[in-house]
Amino acid sequence: MSRIGRKPINIPAGVEVKVNGNEVTVKGPKGALDQTFNPKMTIAVEGNEILVTRPDDEKESRSLHGLTRTLIHNMVVGVTEGFSKTLEVQGVGYRVQKQGKDLVMNLGFSHQVVVSENEDIKIDAPNANTIVISGIDKQKVGQFAAEVREKRPPEPYKGKGIRYAGEFVRRKEGKAGKGSK
Repeated sequence: MSRIGRKPINIPAGVEVKVNGNEVTVKGPKGALDQTFNPKMTIAVEGNEILVTRPDDEKESRSLHGLTRTLIHNMVVGVTEGFSKTLEVQGVGYRVQKQGKDLVMNLGFSHQVVVSENEDIKIDAPNANTIVISGIDKQKVGQFAAEVREKRPPEPYKGKGIRYAGEFVRRKEGKAGKGSK
């Protein structure tokens, strides 16, 4: 049995869960999420818990069991607490600022890079070197953070660029000088 798939998901107060076949809708204080899951998995709400069960022990069913439970748990956490990713901007002259709903980034290009927030994602720039991306859908927050990081990924020689908070960038040694004979 999947150790993760077996665990019941507790439904906190203020969260409403509806299961219609293999479609799950979760509504909470921060918003609502809905997702369709594989029809092999059985999703049931019993009291204040969500249970995910699988029909057999085939490899695909075992894989889907833990995945389905984790995705539903992420939906419940998203509508109650939300998710966020923090990015750090490092480099001389590299800075970010929030202008209305746009994030304006100076990243060493001849032009400014502008990224707009959408209805699912909120962007915040608490200081000139930090970007905080938040939302209720974990997948969308991670994807948006990856797209922002892609604008100027950290380079290995000086470490300049946009990186996740706490990300380790492996540094390379620069070009060796002219060798003596």
